[in-house]
Amino acid sequence: MAHPAQIGFQDATSPIMEELLHLHDHAMMVAFLISTFVLYTITLMLTTPLTHTSTMNAQLVETVWTILPAVILILIALPSLRILYLMDEIGTPHLTIKALGHQWYWSYEYTDYLDLTYDSYMTQTPALTPGAPRLLEVDHHTVVPTNSPTRMLISAEDVLHSWAIPSLGIKTDAIPGRLNQTTFTATLPGLFYGQCSEICGSNHSFMPIVVEATALSAFEAWTTTMLDT
Repeated sequence: MAHPAQIGFQDATSPIMEELLHLHDHAMMVAFLISTFVLYTITLMLTTPLTHTSTMNAQLVETVWTILPAVILILIALPSLRILYLMDEIGTPHLTIKALGHQWYWSYEYTDYLDLTYDSYMTQTPALTPGAPRLLEVDHHTVVPTNSPTRMLISAEDVLHSWAIPSLGIKTDAIPGRLNQTTFTATLPGLFYGQCSEICGSNHSFMPIVVEATALSAFEAWTTTMLDT
């Protein structure tokens, strides 16, 4: 999860988020090189009294500074399009979970099981256990097995919401009357925190999301316990 004074992204816990981090680093390196070159050129022009008259009307220079930006944009666009395709690719998920946004909590339904549904509310400050993050902890986690493709079906009952987990690279709008879907694969066990990222009302910032990735055996034990209760 994020920590105070953090200026970068959270650690990636899914293959899609790793690709997004690589794209960010790639784009930032291109922007850094362009900024350095422009700064060098401006400094050179301000500190050099000489003028190269042979470059004032050079068609070659004009051709280069027209084609080079197009090439740079292509170098950024192609990896971006590849990641967009990977994010939309659903494939064959091992588990399907439906998340339904309410004002202001989430309901979850494990559609592969007969009757496994529950509501997830934010844990109030007096009820927090030592070390639990304030405004991010919930009473029921969304439990998924690690290294298993999971499909999320996301909708809302009343107003617009958004189901977002930054470390998993997920942000999908929950729209009343529409069923959006996304997929993720948690590669590491742990707790991954997120929040509703849509301005959905007065308690917008009080409907957090907690995804708990566990081993398959622990996930099966959890589903058995939930079905028995």
